Amino acid sequence: MTLQGKGFFIWKIPSCENGNPESIATQAANAKLTHVLVKIADGTSYYNYDSTKKIDYVPAVVSALKNRGITTWGWHFVYGSDPVREAQIGGARAKALGLEGYVIDAEMHWESTSKEASAKAFMTEVRKYIPTMPIALSTFRYPSYHPLFPFAAFLEKCDCSMPQVYWEQAHNPDAQLTKTVQEYRGLKYVRPIFPTGPTYKVGTWAPTSSDINLFMKTAKNLNLDGFNFFSWDECRRDLLSLWNLIRDYVWTIPTVSFQDSYINGLNAKNPDTLANLYSPLAVQITSSQIVQGTEAIKTWYSTLFNQILPNAKFSLVGATGTGNTRHITWNATSSRGNVTNGSDTFGLINDKIVYHYSNFKVI
Repeated sequence: MTLQGKGFFIWKIPSCENGNPESIATQAANAKLTHVLVKIADGTSYYNYDSTKKIDYVPAVVSALKNRGITTWGWHFVYGSDPVREAQIGGARAKALGLEGYVIDAEMHWESTSKEASAKAFMTEVRKYIPTMPIALSTFRYPSYHPLFPFAAFLEKCDCSMPQVYWEQAHNPDAQLTKTVQEYRGLKYVRPIFPTGPTYKVGTWAPTSSDINLFMKTAKNLNLDGFNFFSWDECRRDLLSLWNLIRDYVWTIPTVSFQDSYINGLNAKNPDTLANLYSPLAVQITSSQIVQGTEAIKTWYSTLFNQILPNAKFSLVGATGTGNTRHITWNATSSRGNVTNGSDTFGLINDKIVYHYSNFKVI
């Protein structure tokens, strides 16, 4: 999972900064947002697309945000009545837009025992279009309240959980976020948790400044990588003081060691993320082959995640070395077998891997 820090969901682009892509990007940069999540589809239809005028509002926003160095994901509200077609629409659109991640917003329509097969079909199909793009599941905050929702079927092929921690009609975000994290960490497939808080009104209720501060503070105290808010549209229109509060909140992104970056990349199961650690002409040597170049290395990681160690969980055992030479030992558990003797040596130049010797045995 590649996200860290503060993010906002955009619902309707024309309702955000009058639909001006540069203004959206400027506000995001001024608020020091690390990422923005834009709605790209609803069911089997494109979203933020004017079918009458044939105008797609998303590409210009994506481009403007990327030009400011802001990570841009797309989100898709799905119903499950035609899961394969929904997956084809969402996956193809996410790929065509050049997004850096894709969020599945699945809610009440999926609360049925009959929806588990639909969720599996959706995930299998969408992964055909975006096999390595990070995918997040955005849904209910308390799995225990939704026993019929197919959490496992979705999360098996997801990289991140984005629970909707909407404390409507209450003012206890700390307790609700803590309970959410505890329950998500008890699911069959545990993924990095990136909660979403509310910045909208419901009747006479609205989150307070104290609520928002407490939500952000609790996320940090729980050692989460960051958080999101929903939605940009409503916050900037109705609760501007909360936008300013979030803008001024400093989220310090901790420095991650080389070994942690590598192990985190393995657990994210994203070949693109791992390939970014290598120089373009890096050489990787294993007991079975020698490959060179980031594209060949990405192919090797895809094989590792899908065939050699499917559904693996990697753990760092030890790390030695500084400067240009590093050595790590690691373990892994997977649905095909376990590794208890992983041993890797890396050569680095300018903080990029130029050679990598990897040795392990699956038992």
